[in-house]
Amino acid sequence: MKNISKYFLTAFVSLFIQLTNASASSHREAPLISNDPLADNTDLYAFRSPTNTNRVVLIANYIPFEHPAGGPNWYTFGSNIRYEIHIDNNTATAGDDIIYRFVFSKVNQDPTTFFNIRLGQQNLKTTYTLSRSMNGGSTFTNIVTNGIVPPPNIGSRSIENATVGLGAANYDALMTSAIATATTGEKVYCGPSDDPFFVDLGGAFDVGGFRQNGRDGLKSFNCHSICIEVPISTLQKNGKTVDLASNILDPEFVIGVWANASRRTTTTFDVSTGTESASGSFVQVSRLGMPLTNEVVIPIGSKDKWNSTLPTNDLQFATYFKNPELGLYMDDSQFGGAVPDLVALRIQSKSLGAFDFRNGKKGLWDLKGTAAVAGTALDDALYGTILLPDSVSPRAVDLLPIFYTGVPNVRPYQLATGKNGDPLAAGKPFINNFLPTLGDMLRLNMAVPATPRNSADFSSLGIISAAVLGLTDPRFNTNLNLEMIPNMDGFPNGRRLEDDVTTIELQAVSGVALAAIGLWYDDYIPGTSPSPVTRKLVRVLSFNAGVTANDTTFKSGFPFVQAPWRGFTGAEYSGTLLRPSENWMAFVAEKNDKDVFLKWNVTGELGNDRYEIEYSHDGTNFSKIGTVKAINSDRNRYDFIHHPNVVAGNKYYRLKQVDVHGRYTYSDIRLIEDNTKSVFTISPNPATDRINVRSTESKLTINIYNVEGKKIMTKELLNGNGTLEISKLGRGTYVMTAENNGTKIETKKFIKQ
Repeated sequence: MKNISKYFLTAFVSLFIQLTNASASSHREAPLISNDPLADNTDLYAFRSPTNTNRVVLIANYIPFEHPAGGPNWYTFGSNIRYEIHIDNNTATAGDDIIYRFVFSKVNQDPTTFFNIRLGQQNLKTTYTLSRSMNGGSTFTNIVTNGIVPPPNIGSRSIENATVGLGAANYDALMTSAIATATTGEKVYCGPSDDPFFVDLGGAFDVGGFRQNGRDGLKSFNCHSICIEVPISTLQKNGKTVDLASNILDPEFVIGVWANASRRTTTTFDVSTGTESASGSFVQVSRLGMPLTNEVVIPIGSKDKWNSTLPTNDLQFATYFKNPELGLYMDDSQFGGAVPDLVALRIQSKSLGAFDFRNGKKGLWDLKGTAAVAGTALDDALYGTILLPDSVSPRAVDLLPIFYTGVPNVRPYQLATGKNGDPLAAGKPFINNFLPTLGDMLRLNMAVPATPRNSADFSSLGIISAAVLGLTDPRFNTNLNLEMIPNMDGFPNGRRLEDDVTTIELQAVSGVALAAIGLWYDDYIPGTSPSPVTRKLVRVLSFNAGVTANDTTFKSGFPFVQAPWRGFTGAEYSGTLLRPSENWMAFVAEKNDKDVFLKWNVTGELGNDRYEIEYSHDGTNFSKIGTVKAINSDRNRYDFIHHPNVVAGNKYYRLKQVDVHGRYTYSDIRLIEDNTKSVFTISPNPATDRINVRSTESKLTINIYNVEGKKIMTKELLNGNGTLEISKLGRGTYVMTAENNGTKIETKKFIKQ
């Protein structure tokens, strides 16, 4: 009877694991993979190395939301999982061309203790074997054996203490010592790291609540990274070095990259020994190419299927890119009014007076088969059957190539610079990462030089920033030449660690790529509007997803990912529950004649080194103007006086709190508005649910009147800022007045939609 019970229990466990792992990727984005974090792809990066011009860096991250103090059994790579990075570099061959496969093993050096690290010994000590296939997976060759995975960053006693711990100089030393050089020349690092992704998860998934100055849902969490620095000649299909590229957009240097994790079909647990064993063939349970695809493009009913599907079979999911769900929330005729945080993003409905790109509309369909598209990518002789498939798939022309094929350097996919109002004409080249194998992959043109990270032109908005410079900057918009525009090496041409992919993708869904090639927003009227840089375009370009940078720095050299957050540092605990910047009580900016006074209060301050004061004239590009040393006591008050060189114009300020480990976080942004023209501003206008009021005056009373002159609302501004809820007001025009000590000093109108 005992043996029969053991048999049924073993069979049940085996069946359960098969069911929960049968198909499933990134930051718990699909139902099944959320139960299997060790196999969960969180992010994928591919970029030209900023420190070695002849190499490309590939980073695949796994295991989401690792709490730094998540013991006693900290996360590490799974021993029954295949982790792979796939490269497609040749459309003449089916599927992948190069595969890097990682297999991990774990051992307990001292199974008599419950500690992970004790007396120089490690439990769950992890090593790996890296094998490489150069023929699409037919054969593999081991290129790293017994590779080292650093232990979790538990605390100083475990890491640095020479008596009870490992006696390392610091955790960075462990990371450096774990970097391996493959027999074929690649640099490799596998191990814990700060999770480099940044996004306001809480706001975003509360039905699109992308809060300005949002909270990074991944702040101070770790993940596990697989990092490879590969010679470009290894990845280029003919073995060419980058100096042999014909130009910086040479199509022969385009690669597609994706990563996955696979498990065996059956896992059995032996109750008599407490061990598990895996058998059967490997099946894919997680994959990742372009960021956020499975999170915000693929609907929940298809997410598990997506994770089990190879990119070569992705055509079945193309409909979600031709008419993305997010497009419904950027369309006032659909559900745009229900998601007020996306109010700045509105898709073109009458671009150039004729073209509607909202879901289900025609887009450019009326040009199908005409002489206007002859010789362009929209010609059926080229890719027109994919990019103009029917009369109800408007975004096949822009979102589909971004996600599924890459963007070719052919008409109309060139900047509007030099097109003279014709979006189908030849313009200034700015991207070519076209690899026409229909499937979700990061596509990178390795010939594009890296933008220096310390360049004044460097931007986390990647190709969006390159397009803006190519359209507006006199260095680039006076000719049609192919030339290196800063950030041409950014997302979606590959993906750098710094790239704000959430903002970029939301702007892309809102049609910013269409605008870049000359299909401008609705408020541009050819022959009437003075410039295509209209209010709607500016609103889209000014939009951000609320969190625009990682919560800490990146390393200046390989592996580029930052060291993992430490689980315990005594009084300076640096995990997710307490950070010095979380204890700010107030931060205000006040104008006093020509100077600006900044004041901030902090309570419970621990582990802080300094505050760096940063200033901007546009709210986007900040520079340091001063430093205040931290006091590190229970309750502190700080102040700083700025003497601006220019009195007129808006002024933006933020604080950069830097802790003793060099990690940093930012405060909210404070605005000093140019009051030479107006005492207060209101936004958005028109508005649906709420209006934000900002003023340079510290004591203002805001009143709202209806068209009959009846006062219906009053609000006292706090430190010059306030929010008025107007969701219950009827549609129409209202008057807002600002009063100071009973004296009316300014009046504005706004529209309630």
